[in-house]
Amino acid sequence: MSTMTVRMNEQDAELVRKFAQFEGVTISDFARTAILEKIEDSYDLQELREAIAQDSGERFSIDEVLTELD
Repeated sequence: MSTMTVRMNEQDAELVRKFAQFEGVTISDFARTAILEKIEDSYDLQELREAIAQDSGERFSIDEVLTELD
């Protein structure tokens, strides 16, 4: 397992410590989760942009979708 160091001012560090404690997780678990969620959000945004670029504008009502599923 790798180790990474994050440098921040004392005010930010205290906020992170308090939030991790509030959530009942270690600072490492909190940081890992936050970093991975940020990466996932960025990936999701890119996927959305690609989907919008390829959108034909065609829409279906819920009734049409349900009929197609039957």
